[in-house]
Amino acid sequence: MWWFQQGLSFLPVALVVWSAASFVFSYITATVLRHVDPLVPYISDTGMIPPERCLFGIMLNISSFLGGATMYVRYKQVDALNPERSKIIKLNKLSLALGLMSCLGLCIIANFQKCILYYIHVAGACLTFGVGAVYMLLQTVLSYLMQPRVHSRAIFWVRLSVLLWSGCSMASMFVSSVVLYSGLYGTNLVQKLHWDPHEKGYAAHIVSTVSEWSLAFSFLSFFLTYIRDFQKISLRAVVSLHGPTLYNTPQGFGSDEQTLLAAGSI
Repeated sequence: MWWFQQGLSFLPVALVVWSAASFVFSYITATVLRHVDPLVPYISDTGMIPPERCLFGIMLNISSFLGGATMYVRYKQVDALNPERSKIIKLNKLSLALGLMSCLGLCIIANFQKCILYYIHVAGACLTFGVGAVYMLLQTVLSYLMQPRVHSRAIFWVRLSVLLWSGCSMASMFVSSVVLYSGLYGTNLVQKLHWDPHEKGYAAHIVSTVSEWSLAFSFLSFFLTYIRDFQKISLRAVVSLHGPTLYNTPQGFGSDEQTLLAAGSI
């Protein structure tokens, strides 16, 4: 059995690989068609113009589904490992709720492009990255609370490092974006897809775009830390039948039907 076939480890693997592919394929398509500059455009800019917009939307919708499934499995795992620790149970439920909100934000990013509905797109980005960062924080706290009985100290430090990476990327992106869109370098920069290195504001633009890519891959790296945990868990569905058929038959109708069949009337 391969390592990604053990337990449910394929879920975080699929989430990371598929999401990274959605960014890379959209970037390649947009660059080849000269819709964006090849030097580190915004991730959203690579999904603004067809045909890459269609690819970007479809793949990110699937990523949001994989993300929700991964977060739910993580929730069930933590819940099963800590059945009597009320503090962990509450944090775990809050973490799941915030994680699903982050996945909803990713759906909004995929379906509401920056050039069409800018403010809705930004709201989706805040849900994805802002609320998603709080999800990562809570999961790091849970890893701390569960060490060393459930988690090793090493996995806590790895998750904390990725969380700090994400925080630094988010802060850098926020500051550079505020400077870029402050009005000092012109207006309508939101719709601008091509930049000249000699233009004013180009340095702030590059810092902002690099920070966005760094933030996105810090999120993906965090889910990579779930692989070993997910190797030790599996879920199964239990079917409970409440009747012999799938029809809502009146009481006594079944026995009357059997009597008529025996008599040859039907």
